[in-house]
Amino acid sequence: MSAADALPEPDRAGDAPHPRETERLFGQEAAEAAFLEAWNGGRMHHGWLLTGPRGVGKATLAWRIARFLLCDPPAQTDSLDPPPDHPALPRIRALSEPGLMLLRRAWDEKKKRLQAQITVEEARKLGGFFAMSSGGRRVVIVDAADELNPNAANAILKLLEEPPAQATLLLVSHQPARLLPTIRSRCRVLRLAPLPHDALVAAIAQAGGDPAGAELAEGSVGAALALAEGGAEIYAELTALFARAPMDRARARKLAESCAGRAGTDRLQMVLDAVDRLLYRAARAGLLGPGDGAEAEVLARLSPHDAAARDWARLAQEIGDRAGHARAVNVDPVAIVWDALARIDAQARKT
Repeated sequence: MSAADALPEPDRAGDAPHPRETERLFGQEAAEAAFLEAWNGGRMHHGWLLTGPRGVGKATLAWRIARFLLCDPPAQTDSLDPPPDHPALPRIRALSEPGLMLLRRAWDEKKKRLQAQITVEEARKLGGFFAMSSGGRRVVIVDAADELNPNAANAILKLLEEPPAQATLLLVSHQPARLLPTIRSRCRVLRLAPLPHDALVAAIAQAGGDPAGAELAEGSVGAALALAEGGAEIYAELTALFARAPMDRARARKLAESCAGRAGTDRLQMVLDAVDRLLYRAARAGLLGPGDGAEAEVLARLSPHDAAARDWARLAQEIGDRAGHARAVNVDPVAIVWDALARIDAQARKT
């Protein structure tokens, strides 16, 4: 294994197979059918925006589409499956296919960590890619478009406005509302929904995960894998913090400080995912009731009516925006988590 092969991949979920290595996509037949309808009808768009919650298969679908397009697809077909012996397949898996480029956060050799955003320096490599692959179909996967810094986003916008011949851009986006409106307007949208239970369990098994986290996963394979690898314990700690108001500040500080330093990078994402999960479930509880999960009593206290549901939904957007900006400018992870917890505490005191 080379040094490059050993670097962490920002578009891989934990120890699960990378989306380019995932053979099957479960539960997203409608999105696949929409793409095939465009292909069969000769209405292929040059830009596609794949949206939906984290972990529902957006990147896996992007790679399925890339394999389909780069393996000499017929003009009419009912499947995205490429010929199993096509010579481009091993090159795609090895990221050595000349017609394919993956744009993602790069490794910062100086700081020995992944960069917080996709930089314009990375986006500028697209110019060389299109210059070197002037013949045949070209595919670019951007995973995730939400991580483009402003200059990189403008570089992608220029490509969408003036697309090279036979180019297809596949933009994976967990939160498309944060993208430039001009980017959204120049892409055709494929919306992927949370997976139904049976598809979720099958997808978790394919990823080599434990279905124990399926109940809290809200139809997301990525969430289920994270929950089974420590995320469930973090979520339980988070809900315990808000079992009564005010929160235990010493306990909250301990949770925030667990995200400190380089070793806390993965934990920071898990804590922010837990925060997002709690806010989502609180908003839903105010509309539909708290359900019968382990945190039902906490949700009932936090969100007893629809007005509270709206407050939690607004807070989820606010905290997500603040955390995303703070991470982009390298704010201390402890401060990011503490800010989120303090805002939840302030809202909890109002209900």
